[in-house]
Amino acid sequence: MDHTLSTESGDDKALPLSKNKLKKLKRDQEWEANRAKRKEKRREKQIEKKQRKRAARQGTAPTAPPNQTPARENGQEKITEPKKLTRQEYTQLPITLVLDCGFDDLMMDKELKSLGSQVTRCYSDNHKAPLQAHLAVSSFGGHLKERFDGLLAGHYRSWKNVRFLEDDFVQAATQAKEWMKGERGGKLAGALAKEDDSPQTSHAQDETGEVVYLTSDSPDTLTELRPYSTYIIGGLVDRNRHKGVCYKRAMDRGMRTAKLPIGDYMQMASRFVLATNHVAEIMLRWLELGDWGKAFLQVMPKRKGGVLKPNIRDPDDEADSEALEEENAEVEVLDGKVEDEDAEASKGEDGSGYRMVKG
Repeated sequence: MDHTLSTESGDDKALPLSKNKLKKLKRDQEWEANRAKRKEKRREKQIEKKQRKRAARQGTAPTAPPNQTPARENGQEKITEPKKLTRQEYTQLPITLVLDCGFDDLMMDKELKSLGSQVTRCYSDNHKAPLQAHLAVSSFGGHLKERFDGLLAGHYRSWKNVRFLEDDFVQAATQAKEWMKGERGGKLAGALAKEDDSPQTSHAQDETGEVVYLTSDSPDTLTELRPYSTYIIGGLVDRNRHKGVCYKRAMDRGMRTAKLPIGDYMQMASRFVLATNHVAEIMLRWLELGDWGKAFLQVMPKRKGGVLKPNIRDPDDEADSEALEEENAEVEVLDGKVEDEDAEASKGEDGSGYRMVKG
């Protein structure tokens, strides 16, 4: 085939395509020619996966995977069943994190996509944590719900230990009081158990709990998390356009506010912004470790320049932790995976109302 490219002179002469363009054209043609084969291969993999799951449920021996070498017993081949991957045991705590997603009208399309990824990561972090909090997404509707119905194909409805509520954060906090005291409300463990052992804290007071909206604009600092309490995190990605929105929102509803004690433990090289999933993970880490310094070090990426203050000792010398360096990894949910396509957006964007300046 003679591939030519017309010139701009308007005459009938033509220039031959370069070698690079010919190679690219050939690759494109081969890609299109093999489209049907790729589709059939994906379909076969899906069928094999379903068959293995069905065999596991029925207790029958599954077909050996292509790369698995059958074991031999008495001179005959024997298919060895792969070890079942058991989910890590976890302890449910009587504490609730509410993601306030009632800011649809303040965000652009790209920011709404970023929020969707941050909510997904909050679920993933809590789902994999050894000590889990109750998780709720309030004001769930509008563009955010449309994105979850589309990107996740509605699978989020099967997520465990998370509630998607149309009600706002105040109503969600009221409901949280009931489910934390219910049959599956959880038990005191980790840092909450240590607090319960303190002679200064009675069990009756613990069951009362508190409701706090977390915002860096608050004059009060959160020193610890209390059992049977609800902590609200603003689900807002606004690239710093709307300052003080979360604080004003909480004050208008007569709710107590507080900020994380970042300034008490960390020195920041520059202005630092926390995304919604960062705040949630810091709190999960505190529930497990009972130490804000360790929690901040494990969650805040070192590329942001955050280090412990000189007077704060790192208990386990984990200053080089890179727990969030895999922000672009796939987020495992249920039986499949959801690509965290907007993880990049959580870098340098406000997802919780937290804005810190140097010093």
